[in-house]
Amino acid sequence: MEKKLKLRESVVKSLYLVFALTVIIGSAMLVKTMKEAKQVESEDDNYQYVSETPIVNEELPVINEVKKVLKPYLDENVKIGKNYYDYKADTKQQENAITYYDGKYLQNSGIDYVKEDAFDVVAVLEGTVTTVKQDEILGNVVEIKHQNNLITTYQSLSEVSVKQGDLVSQGQIIGKSGTNKIDKDMGNHLHFEVYSNGQVVDPNLYVDKELKNEQ
Repeated sequence: MEKKLKLRESVVKSLYLVFALTVIIGSAMLVKTMKEAKQVESEDDNYQYVSETPIVNEELPVINEVKKVLKPYLDENVKIGKNYYDYKADTKQQENAITYYDGKYLQNSGIDYVKEDAFDVVAVLEGTVTTVKQDEILGNVVEIKHQNNLITTYQSLSEVSVKQGDLVSQGQIIGKSGTNKIDKDMGNHLHFEVYSNGQVVDPNLYVDKELKNEQ
């Protein structure tokens, strides 16, 4: 009987020792796990989730920009001497848009702006000067190519301030008004034309109007 009691006490002590070791090891592992978790949390606090580079670049160019096409002059005293020949206009307007030259009646392909004294001529939009020439009949001519497949021409200039290949800004002076042989009775003036996709169009559709500039 005594041997059984001693055996039981020995078993109980062994179980208690195993339980104690288990508790100690478990506590140590728990402490280690908590330390690691705290370390990860600390590292996460310094982690940059958002790149320093902005997602939206505020310096990107505007795709569509609305601009107002300027008049090809600055002097407020300049008037229209002869308008564009419009096939849809009434008879009187059409008669006033015809030029007689060298025995022929010519339909006006632009607008003639007149003033007694020479006035500054400006680019109606920014663009590239593609032509500068002196024509025996038309006088000095400047042609500027713009965006939107637009081309503007400035004829009968007495002076030219630009050369071929120049980049001109909107409103920049490109010359002065003068005379030509076709409209010599008109005196000092500017003959102004607009071409869209290679076709001559009524400048009144563009001058002093808003134009969406596609970049």
